[in-house]
Parts: sequence; C-alpha cells; structure tokens
Amino acid sequence: MDMCILPGCLSGAVRAIPAKSQAHRALICAALADGPTRIECAGESADIAATAACLTALGAKIKREPGGYLVHPLENNWANTNHPPETPTPVGVGARFIAANKHEPATLPCGESGSTFRFLLPVVCALGQSASFLPQGRLPQRPLSPLYEELIRHGCNLSPPGAVPFQVTGQLIPGRYELDAGVSSQFISGLLFALPLLGEDSELHLSGQVESYPYIELTIAMLEVFGIQLEFDGAVFAISGNQVFRSPGELNVEGDWSNAAFWLGAGAIGTGIVTCTNLNLASRQGDRAFVDILKRFGARVEAGGSSVTVSGGQLRGIEIDARDIPDLAPIAAVNAAAAVGITVIRNAGRLRTKESDRLAATSAMLRSLGVDISETDDGLLIKGGAALKGGAVSSYGDHRIAMAAAIAATVCAGPVVIQGAEAVNKSYPGFFDDLRLLGGSAQIIRT
Repeated sequence: MDMCILPGCLSGAVRAIPAKSQAHRALICAALADGPTRIECAGESADIAATAACLTALGAKIKREPGGYLVHPLENNWANTNHPPETPTPVGVGARFIAANKHEPATLPCGESGSTFRFLLPVVCALGQSASFLPQGRLPQRPLSPLYEELIRHGCNLSPPGAVPFQVTGQLIPGRYELDAGVSSQFISGLLFALPLLGEDSELHLSGQVESYPYIELTIAMLEVFGIQLEFDGAVFAISGNQVFRSPGELNVEGDWSNAAFWLGAGAIGTGIVTCTNLNLASRQGDRAFVDILKRFGARVEAGGSSVTVSGGQLRGIEIDARDIPDLAPIAAVNAAAAVGITVIRNAGRLRTKESDRLAATSAMLRSLGVDISETDDGLLIKGGAALKGGAVSSYGDHRIAMAAAIAATVCAGPVVIQGAEAVNKSYPGFFDDLRLLGGSAQIIRT
C-alpha cells in the first residue's frame, strides 16, 4: 500500500495506544498462570496478535474482548494447582505439562515479531513442547546466538538458524546459563520467563555491556506482578525453580511511549501543539526518555498527570546515546533534521538487525527528502536545519520507518509518498487514522 502524506500542521490530542512491549509480557505470563487473567489492552497490532496466536497453539484460551483479552492458561498446566503430583526429583512445570498433555507438535505463527519468537522459544523448551515456529520477513535472519547455543547446551534440539519452519524438541534443564548481554535483551527476557518453570534452581550470568536494560526491567516487573521472584546483582540472575505464576486477576497495559514518541516529535518540529494522553510518567518503559530528548533539542514540553504536550522551539542539534532506547532513533533523526546544527546518535548498532537495517533505512529515507544525513558504524550523523522536500520514500517493510517518514512529511515542501505504508500494522494499525485526527492528510493512492 502506498500512502500520500501532504504537508500540514498537526495539532490536538491523541491517546497513546497500549504498550506492545508490556502486552507481550502480560499475555505470556497470563498463559502460564494458575488461573484466568483479564488484560485491559484496547487495540491490537500484528505483533501482539502473533503472541496470542502462538500461546493459543500451545493450549491457552485467549478471548479477544472490546477492551482487551481474557486469558485462560495452558490446558491442564500443572502450575494451576497448589498440589502437583509427588515425584522423586522435582521436574518442574515444563516436564509435568508435557507428561500430562502429551501434546502433538505445535505450530506457532510468530510472523515478523522478534519478541514473540525470542520470548517463546525458551518457554516452549521449558514446557518440553515440540513445536514449529513460522517466522516471516527478516525475522529468520535476525540473530539467535548466544541464546541458541545455550538452549542446545541445556537439553534442546533446534533447527539450524534461519530455518523455516524452525523446529524445537527436547526438555530444557536447569543449571548455569550464560549470555552476552550486548546482543539482545529479548534473549534475557525469554529465559527469565522460562527458568522459573524448571524443576530446580538456575543462574543466568550476563557478560558484556547490557543493552536495552529498561526492557529487562519491564520483564522483571511483569514477573513480579505474577508472583515470580528473582534475585539480580547486576551480573547474575538467581532464579528458583518450581515457581508458580499466580494470576493477579486483572491488569492494565499502560500507554506505549515508543509509538507516542512520533506524535510528540511531530509537536516539536511543527507549528501546532500536540498532546499525547494515556501515558504513565513514571513508566519503566525506557522510551519515556524521549521527553528529555525533546527538551534537550529545545522543544517546549509540558508533562503532568497522564499526558505530555509538545510544541516547537528553537531546535538545536544534540548527542543521543541510543543504547537503551534504540526504537527512538528514527523519530529522533526526524527531529534532528529540523534542528539547526549537528545531531549524533550513538550506540545504535543493533538497529541493523531489526525489521530493516534501521540505520541504513532511516538514512536513506531522510536523504531522499533532502536531509544531510550519514551512517556511522553504530549510529547516525545528521546536519539539520535545511528545508525538507517532498518525494517518494520506502518504508523498507519497517513500521518505525513508515511512521517516521509520515511525521517528516508534515513539514516537507511537497507531498511525500510512502511505499509499503502498511508496515505500520506491525505495531500501530491505526497510525494513519490518528494522523488524520490531528489534522494531517493521509490518502491511499495504491493498495
């Protein structure tokens, strides 16, 4: 689908959609819990639908409701009872689950969702469930090491990296796990979901510089909601086995700072005033740091209650460390294009293995609109302040590139055609509707 965005002022209020990062975690914990959980989460993206579909294939019953989900946990999951069968040696929920159910191999349609695939891979191994994951797009080519080797070392058999379908057999065993924390926080989160299910205690040792630590904090916080206890000293997680995920009954998924950043960024570069509501100002989501980034650019920012309001100012180039906030790089680059002077985005090398090579895609997209931008080894260098022109840009099949292009288009001299604009469905299907709500013009010119 090609979408034509006309230049024009965005102004008004828009409600932040539910946080995708939190919704993944809530659904997984609810599926492993000791009873049903109602999750308040209005709206659904392709990634969240993928997690729900995979959990359903594993035996959970997930009912989509107008305001969210009602999750009944995995059928006959022995975590659902306070009195599991006596066994000479504790074997954990995973082994008891498969022994009780004798499930046929499950087919798990994870789509292009890296969170779905990387979170559920260790969980499936802990459950002892044979499964075939069906990754799509660039997902099969995205890194799996060192998680891949650790799962094999602890009793599981996996297809070669990149295989489609990606097949899993075997039963994960407890013990000492080691991960380079600089590859993906999703590997760490996946093991944190899985290891409490095992029959004995485990340790997860992290080496190297931890990347995207706020996402690990989100996982820890969700596990705490479901009664899972972890100990972490900054380098080692100590994880007791045979823990029970205890349903809180109900929980709310807060607003998504990652996607709200596009509207806040629009307020900073335009002539209007944009307010984003449904935001937790004390959230553990790392991307709430965008408020401070916009202030450093020079935008006018007011935050209070559950909303943030942004309007333009004398924007100046800044330096941005994206180690913990990589998803903000595309919209931060758009703001940098409108700022006088040089902006440097550093420590964003992992963006090369996202839905696109996000550094190359951001650079190409903005360069085609007249921005002086170049790639570095681990980031972007933007010389801002020049007028942006219209034209045609590609989304590169990446939702964040499509959304960043749409925001940039509002301050261009002419229309911008976004090729492959349907990429927004991955995280924000209603993005162009909300653009129109704020006064923008978005017209489909080719389906």
